[in-house]
Amino acid sequence: MTTQTPSAPVRVAVHGEPLPFLTRAIEAGGGAVVGLDGDPEVLVLDHGNPKHELKAVLDATPSVRWVQLPSAGIEAYADALTAHPEKVWTSAKGAYAKPVAEHALALTLALLRELPARIRAHSWAPATGTSLHGLRAVVIGAGGVGLEILRLFRAFDVEADVVRRTAAPVPGARSTTTADRLAGLLPEADVVVVAAALTSGTSKLIGADELAGMKPSAILVNIARGGLVDTDAVVEALRAGTIAGAALDVTDPEPLPDGHPLWDEPHAIITPHAADTIEMIRPLLGERVAENVRRFAEGRELEGLVDAAAGY
Repeated sequence: MTTQTPSAPVRVAVHGEPLPFLTRAIEAGGGAVVGLDGDPEVLVLDHGNPKHELKAVLDATPSVRWVQLPSAGIEAYADALTAHPEKVWTSAKGAYAKPVAEHALALTLALLRELPARIRAHSWAPATGTSLHGLRAVVIGAGGVGLEILRLFRAFDVEADVVRRTAAPVPGARSTTTADRLAGLLPEADVVVVAAALTSGTSKLIGADELAGMKPSAILVNIARGGLVDTDAVVEALRAGTIAGAALDVTDPEPLPDGHPLWDEPHAIITPHAADTIEMIRPLLGERVAENVRRFAEGRELEGLVDAAAGY
């Protein structure tokens, strides 16, 4: 990357409507908002962007050298990524870690304390529930969200094993291993949290065999992508009592249709992809955009660089 001079601010176009928060972020980073006809060097996307048009926009705008995506997951932009590998791509991975991890913790505590039953109850019942303190967890994924979940779990003295693409050690984890060794960890886990990227290699990473390997007292939490978990297998596991509960902020299919059997499972919590609402994440996206525009201008490495081959 070439270093920009103060007299030549980075020219940034917005794919979709240039909302005020994005305009402020671009300008805070030292950039100038231009139209697609203004030879932009950078293309920034908001969450409401027309994804299906991105490839055509890049085809028609060769001046763009860097594309900033608004989400941590990149699967929705696969066609454009494949068509333009020569460009620098960044995502929002890591930017939304705190609200998403907070939601994962909330779902974990709700299941362990049997809040689904308490919320539905219309009469007093025996006191039941499990404390999170001192339990064993498996966290699948070691990106920003996974690391933040580990940090929160440490406050509860949770021993956590991490499953990721490589076995490189993760600070705060009891052990780190790869997905091919997941089955060996599940029988000891009290809590399994899915926080990985959805790729061809992680689709339905949690299926019938994995659920069967969990303890009957264990719970499953998914705050990543619905496709990482076999929905039908979760329904069957809950019906059979193979696991004690499941909390899913993301589902496959998504949205989860009305009348789907999961809605009737007394030990399931379904939240509508609400771990990071638009009100929570737009300020965080703005911070990422401002920082990356600043780094681009200075010729420094950008945050959230996408590894297209890895799928995130």
